[in-house]
This record gives sequence, C-alpha cells and structure tokens, in this order.
Amino acid sequence: MHEDLVLEKFKKMVGVNGDMDSEETAEWLEALQGVLVHRGSDRAHFLLTQLLRSSYYKGLKLPFFPNTPYINTIPADQHVEYPGDREIERRIKSIIRWNAMAMVTRANKKFPGIGGHISTFASSATLYEVGFNHFFRGKGEGFDGDLIYMQGHGSPGIYSRAYLEGRLSEEQLIAFRRELHNGLSSYPHPYLMPDFWEFPTVSMGLGPISAIYQARFARYMHDRGLKDTSNQRVWAFLGDGETDEPESLGAITLASRERLDNLIFVINCNLQRLDGPVRGNGKIIQELETVFRGAGWNVIKVIWGEDWDPIFEADTDGYLIKRLDEIVDGHQQKYIVEDGSYFRQHFFGKYPELLQLVENYSDEQLMKMRLGGHDPVKVYNAYRNAVSNEGSPTVILARTIKGYGLGEAGEGRNVTHNQKKLNEDEMRHFRDRFNIPVPDKNLADAPFYRPDKNSPEIQYIMDRRAALGGFVPARRTVEEKVETPQLDFFNEFLVGSDREVSTTMVFVRMLSQMVKHPKIGRQVVPIVPDEARTFGMDFLFRQVGIYASNGQQYEPVDADSFLYYREEKNGQILEEGITEAGSMASFTAAGTSHANYGVDMIPFYIYYSMFGFQRIGDLAWAFGDQRGRGFLIGGTSGRTTLNGEGLQHQDGHSHVLSSTIPNCISYDPAWAYEIAVIIQDGLRRMYTDREDIFYYITVHNENYQMPEMPKDKKVQEGIVKGLYKFKAAPKGKGKSKRPKVQVFGSGALMNEALRAQQMLDEKYNIAADVWSVTSYSELRRDAQNVERWNLLNPSKKPKKSYLETVMEKEEGPIIATSDYMSVLPDGLAPWLDGRMYALGTDGFGRSETREELRRFFEVDAESVTLAVLAQLVKRGEVAKTVLTKAVKELDIDPNKPNPLKD
Repeated sequence: MHEDLVLEKFKKMVGVNGDMDSEETAEWLEALQGVLVHRGSDRAHFLLTQLLRSSYYKGLKLPFFPNTPYINTIPADQHVEYPGDREIERRIKSIIRWNAMAMVTRANKKFPGIGGHISTFASSATLYEVGFNHFFRGKGEGFDGDLIYMQGHGSPGIYSRAYLEGRLSEEQLIAFRRELHNGLSSYPHPYLMPDFWEFPTVSMGLGPISAIYQARFARYMHDRGLKDTSNQRVWAFLGDGETDEPESLGAITLASRERLDNLIFVINCNLQRLDGPVRGNGKIIQELETVFRGAGWNVIKVIWGEDWDPIFEADTDGYLIKRLDEIVDGHQQKYIVEDGSYFRQHFFGKYPELLQLVENYSDEQLMKMRLGGHDPVKVYNAYRNAVSNEGSPTVILARTIKGYGLGEAGEGRNVTHNQKKLNEDEMRHFRDRFNIPVPDKNLADAPFYRPDKNSPEIQYIMDRRAALGGFVPARRTVEEKVETPQLDFFNEFLVGSDREVSTTMVFVRMLSQMVKHPKIGRQVVPIVPDEARTFGMDFLFRQVGIYASNGQQYEPVDADSFLYYREEKNGQILEEGITEAGSMASFTAAGTSHANYGVDMIPFYIYYSMFGFQRIGDLAWAFGDQRGRGFLIGGTSGRTTLNGEGLQHQDGHSHVLSSTIPNCISYDPAWAYEIAVIIQDGLRRMYTDREDIFYYITVHNENYQMPEMPKDKKVQEGIVKGLYKFKAAPKGKGKSKRPKVQVFGSGALMNEALRAQQMLDEKYNIAADVWSVTSYSELRRDAQNVERWNLLNPSKKPKKSYLETVMEKEEGPIIATSDYMSVLPDGLAPWLDGRMYALGTDGFGRSETREELRRFFEVDAESVTLAVLAQLVKRGEVAKTVLTKAVKELDIDPNKPNPLKD
C-alpha cells in the first residue's frame, strides 16, 4: 500500500534528519498508519485537520509546508491501465516529432533566418499526444469541443500532426512561415489561419489569463441559460519560464474562487527558458506547487517516469527523497547533458545507501530513465485525475527535457531554444532514435514522412479523433446573421436634449436600452473593472444584476437603497474588480463566443480610457488576431476633459494606440446622436454583416447640451466615415469677401471649436466652418487605401478618398483641435495640400480645471483663434499686426510653460 511505504520511509528518515525522541515520533507515525489502514484516508484527514486547528487555537507556531516531496503526486500503485496502443502511439509520436523537426530545418536551410522552434515541441510531444489520443474533444454534433490554448512555440508539432491527419498539405509544410505563399503561420494566429487556430498564445502570459477567464465565461454562459457549456473543458499549455509573466499567475485565485473545475493548466517544466535555467538555484516545480496550492488549485506533479518506480520502491530508508530535496534545477539540467557515470557519481554517489539502489543499473540505463512528462502512463493518469477532479481547477507540473531527442544538437542545453536546423549527422541521430524510415541518401533534404492512409498509424489517428468528436485545433464560427436594431431604436438620442449631459451618461442610457432589446438584449455583456458607479452604471445593478456564480450569500450594506449592489447567479454584468487585464480577458471570451460557443455575444467593456490600450495593448492586439467582435468604451477620456486627476489618468493618446490595430475601428464622438449612429452601424457590421472588426469609442464626463441630429442625409454617412460639416460659418455683415477657414473639432473639444467660430466671426470678421471629426483613423485608412489603389493602377482613372472629396471645394486653411496628441489629426495632412495645422494635447497631463488645462495645452478656443490668424497671415490674407494684437486680446502668455517639455 502506498501510504504504508511512505510512512515507513518517513520513519527511517527520522534518523536521517535528526530527532530528539525518535521512539515517540515512530509511535505517532504508527498511529497515523493505523488510522489509514483501518479507518481510511478521510478519517486521517479529519484528525490531522483537528490537530492543526487545536494547535492554532493554543497559539502554537506551526511550520509551514508549502510543498510535497519532489515526487509524483499520483503513486504508481494508483495508476489505471493505459487505454491506448502504446506501441502505435509511440510510432505516431515519433513521426510527428520528425516532421516537426524537418519542417523547421527545411525552412531555415532554404531561407536562413526564417525562424521556428524545434525544442519546445520536442519536450512536450507526449503531453500533447496523450491529449490528442484520449482527452481533447473536437467540435462534434451538438458539442462545441474543448477549448485548447496550445503553447505558441510548439506550433510545428501541431502542424505535423495535422499533416498526418490530412488537414495540411506537404506544400503548406514546405512553406512554413511563408505566410504570403499559402504557408503556415509562424505561431497560432486565427487571423492568418481562421479555420485552424483558435487562440493566439505566443505572446507569453496571454494564454494562461485568457484561459482562466474563458473557463469562467463558459460558466457565465451556462448560468445565464445561454448555452449548456457544462461538458466543455478549457486546457492551457504553457512553459515554466512563461510563468514569470505577471499575466500567467495574476488571476489564478479567480479560478479557485470560482471553483473552475473545467480548467486545466499543463505546465511544461523543462527547466529552461531562452537563455538558461528558469530557476538554476532553485526548483521551479516546487515554486509553482507552492503558488498553485496556496491559491487552492488541485496540483499534480508528474516528475518521474515508470523507469524510476522500482528505485522509489526500493528506497525504504528515504535517501532518494532526501537527495531530490537537496539538488536544484541547475544540477538536474547538468545531469541531462552529461553521461551516465557523471549522473551516478554526482547524484546517487552522495550517499552509499543511495548508490546501492542503482548498482545493477548500467550507465546507459541511468541515462535513458524517462522523466514524467515523457511517460504516457504518467501523463495519462494525471490527465485522468484532472478531468475527474471536482470543485477546483487543476494544474499539472510535468517534468520534461527541452530539445528531447535532439542529442548533441541541443537536448537539455542552454542554446536549444535557438536551434533552428540540424546538420546531416544530427538528423541521422534523430532518425535512428525515433526509427524513421528515411534513407541516408535523403537525409540532407530533411524529407517529410507520412505513412499510407491505410496504414495502422493513420487509421489509429483517424479512429481516435472520430471517437473524440473531430479534429483539434479547428475554428468554427457562427454564420447566421443577427437581426440588429435599426437607427430608430435609438431615436431618443437623435432628437437632442436641453439638459446638460456627458457622452458617458448618453452611452450608459443607450446600454440600458440595449439590454432590454427583444432580439439582442440577453446577448449584451456589460463589463466593468470596478468603476460602474463612476460611469453612472449602478442602476444596471438592479436592472440586470451582477454575475456571481454562487449568487449573493450576504445582505449588502446598501440593501435598503434602490440601486443596491445586487449579485445574481444569472446576473448579466461582469464586474471584474480592479483588473483591466482580467476585464479584457473577459471581453475576449465574450467577443469570440461566436467561434467558441456557437453563440453571438455582444460585449461592451467600459473603463478609464488611460488604462486601456496603454495597459493592455497586447491583449487588445490578440483580440484583433482572434477576429473578436464587440465595443471597447474608453470612459473619462480626453487629456483636458478629465480634470483634476492629473498625469497618470489623463488620456491623450489612446486613439493613437488604437489606430495601430488594423481591425479596430475608433471613434471620438461629440454628440449623443453620433454615438447612436456609430453603435447602430457597429452592431450591423459585426453581427449582421459578420465583419471581423471591433470598435473603440471614447466618451467623457463633461456635461453640455446635446443638439438634434441634422436632417442632412449626408450626416449619417459622415459620422460613420469620420467627418461631416456640423455648422457652417455665420454670414458676414458686409458685402466684401471675408477670409475663410475650416475648423475641425471632435469629442468634448467640439465646443471649443464652436466657441472659436463665434470668436473669429465677431472679433476678426473671419468665416469659419466647423466640422465634426468622429474618426481621424478611419479617414486616414480610407485615404491610404485610395492612394494605394491609384499607385497600383496608374492606367485607370484616379479615385478620391472621402476626405479629399469632402474637402476639395472648401476654402482656406484647416485648423484641428483635439484632446489627443497632435499626431492624430496630423495624420490627414498628406491629403489636404498643406492646409492642415493641428493642435493637440502633447505632453504629460496635469491636475487642473478644464479651462486651465485647455489653455495650458493650447487647444482652447483662444488657441484655435490664434492658430487660424497665424495661418491666414502666412497666406497673406490677414496683416501680421492683427496677429500680434490678438496675442494680447486673447490673453495668451507667450512665455507660458511648453506642455511638450515643461
């Protein structure tokens, strides 16, 4: 019995470790053993728990044991028999290893520097293959499959298996990393391979946090009755070095708090990162065990393969466990690259009793003893435990060797991560080790090998995938069009308002209407990182409730108020707490539900705009890669509009950052009707027309009156395309022609543009048209696309961009004022014939009043007026004396601090 053996070892180790009264200790251990034998492990667990509690109550300082011994969690005598054909599975795995290596080698021989990774999959092949053959379920009839986050650097192995399955051609493998030649993407990229990859994971740390929130979102879908996800599992494969990324471990307590037993982490512990050991002077497996056990996860260590079982069984004195506790990961890596005699001398030779345990083993046998992560039986039993575990997430810590099978070419060596190709001798060693039928004369070509489709190997692969519901990975999306609201649904926001409101208040009111919509209401997912009250969303607490997987187990302190904090098991709001990364991960899960759950969800994630793209830009980029859909709402936006908060909060560049993501459509609306038009058009494009785009809309907290939407039919088109004339210049009093200018405003600074229009008219007799620029980035993209078309089609009639078409007949210089960096409006300059002059909020923010901030950043009406006069002076339409006089009249201090550097 396993418990008997362990207790006997501990009793023997009493003498090894020292004990003031070994007989008394032995009596305690024997008593525990008696309880285990006669009453069972549950009773023993209860008694030990009572002893611990009693000790705490009596003030006894107890030692903290964060770790279990450096051995497998599941003992050999608790293994179930392996259900598959081990010989044929080994054969399949060997072929997959070979093709993965050949793919990277061939690519780098033909195109040096093209890149790729051999060693990651070499270390994790068994971890994946046991999953593919026995656990990973595909998207079968009536089931959406398991969601599997593959480790990005292992992609050659996933391609290699798909090649055996007949899903990828040899031509595609030959063109590995030649993405412009029908080749395979470098890493998992759904944007580039939309029918294959599901999750982009190679930006390390994003896979783990995304998997956690994906598993929680599956529960959200189930608890709200939107989809039965009770049978789906989420697997995340990651490396031990990857756990240094804050995103990898930052949300693991959410998984245990939510009891996400549908979530399984598999951490490939090959002890190496890119440059060297992960923890050369420590033990990464033990460190991770401490972290995950402390967080409440089910931790399964898979360290030693079956070859080690007889040695552990013979170690009745506990010297093997003692020695394992003494060594660090740097030692273990050294043992891998040295020969068997070195291993015998430096590991087993520490204690004569330990050396005696392997006296009948040859040096070659010692070197070939497999580690746990390379042993299918150990891995299968770990996975079996994980999928049957209830009440907590599981992490499997699997000990492997980086570059396993590469031999001198890189097995276990610090340089192995950068190994891109093998020479002929190295390939010969690889071929012989895994028994691949490639003759010597062909080795230099690194040929692919695929058995005949009727071979036992291919038939086994196909049979196992059929039994598990289909191939993985495979991305399958909803194609059915959603009936989204027409613009008249938002009529309340088109007619204007005498009451002063902010665009944030407008959006929240719209959101409250959308969650009640008969067709899409239930699919709306409001997401907020603990700022709902800031944004005026607290009335939604009562309307739709906050999602809580266990309901509300307490009476909230504001239970007597109308807008109390109401949590419900079927609540609609995802209130994520102070975590923008977690909130973005939830947004990602919701925004990709059409591909993962076969249901369209419509997420609206509202947050402080400063803490969006600047903080979680990598997750936003990955969302674009995943072809996600939804609305990011940047609240409290604008560097001068969010007054009083200062440098860390005031956003003047999120639109610059959002413009870097090709399928992110960004808007900075000024009026309620603009928001209505943008959201209605976004719903249509994403959910009716099925475009793989997502929206970023900034809203702010400055209150002012909202005008009625102009009747001109071109206004709606202009809002969507990014520009329309909001207010023409007032008619002049005299008959002589006045100087003419165009003023661009957007967001909250539209009111400054309108004030400048009045000032220019009344003080300087200058006619200024005011334009609302809802999207500088969309205008620029359209202009770039047209310019490219003209460049590539010189024989055809040139096209004109929307910007050029609208502005070509408008007279005078163009002055833009923006609450964002001047580079944003400046992006239009190439298509405006040198007429553009941009004012923006370049520099660090300050805590001040809005009026003071806008003067400091030189974007207020007075600064706009001065800029207009300066441009007209350059054109010879206004005397320089007028400009000089205006500096004083407008109360502008020429010696004021420069926001760019002061």
